Amino acid sequence: MTSEKFGMFYNRLQKVYKHRSKQAKRMNIGCYRLYDKDLPEFPVMIDLYDQKVCLSEYRAKHHLTEEEHEAWMQGTIDVIAEVLQISKDAIYTKERKRKEDRLSQYQKTAVEKQFFEVHENGLRFLVNLSDYLDTGLFLDHRITRKMVMDEVKDKKVLNLFAYTGSFSVYAAAGGADEVTTVDLSNTYIDWAKKNFEINYLVHPRKYRFVTADVKQYLHTLTPASLDLVIMDPPTFSNSKKMKDILDIQRDHVELLNLVLKALKPGGVLYFSTNARKFELDTEQIQASVIKDITKATTPFDFEGKLLRWCWRMIK
Repeated sequence: MTSEKFGMFYNRLQKVYKHRSKQAKRMNIGCYRLYDKDLPEFPVMIDLYDQKVCLSEYRAKHHLTEEEHEAWMQGTIDVIAEVLQISKDAIYTKERKRKEDRLSQYQKTAVEKQFFEVHENGLRFLVNLSDYLDTGLFLDHRITRKMVMDEVKDKKVLNLFAYTGSFSVYAAAGGADEVTTVDLSNTYIDWAKKNFEINYLVHPRKYRFVTADVKQYLHTLTPASLDLVIMDPPTFSNSKKMKDILDIQRDHVELLNLVLKALKPGGVLYFSTNARKFELDTEQIQASVIKDITKATTPFDFEGKLLRWCWRMIK
């Protein structure tokens, strides 16, 4: 890689950082996406988590030897550290591989247990840039989380496929009467509990955490018992803990209708997926209103780059 190419990357990154850091500061946001494969020679994503950086490389056919690739990565890190004026030790690198066109879900990458606290909309979240493929906080749902927060006061809320419970924290902070957080992973349920604790949201009756297979859990819900549900499932999952494989394209109608059955009349369901070729079967979904809110929930740092969809449905 020539110094000229690194110079192009430096100039691009400096320009974007100057612009986006001002936007983020105005919005009081410390975690945002800075760069997303803008230049073909640098197919990486750069996410800022306050004073730390998550640098993700999508494995591509770059035709570089191992030594050349190592030099390219080191040069990329050098540029990021210089532009952002941070230590290279604050830059965490991840390699994301595609398997059968699906990103592996929540893959563990190390055992360093390096958790640190970040802030979003006045709330606190623990993130980890070293131990897992994902960090613990999906930045692209920042607006969606705030929308949920603004409409849950005194309501019964259920967060399915909850991951580390960021939607649940927003719901609790928004004054929800009850918040139930459901995920298949004990690791992520424990992480969600810690996110509640650092926000001083501790109330055994109001806040429940359930380790369960969502497909099975939905059959245990009482009809017309919930006011608002968030469902952001993986595209595909074949965990050994599950009784059945989850394929969101194949299964979404069944899952959505089970959720709608559990909602009170007028209840709200937020449904999101990042399945690239996903098609919502609106004719089969038993909702009175289905509104595509993808554009409305796309943050400034994901405009033109977001590969996920989001709907707000009313029973």
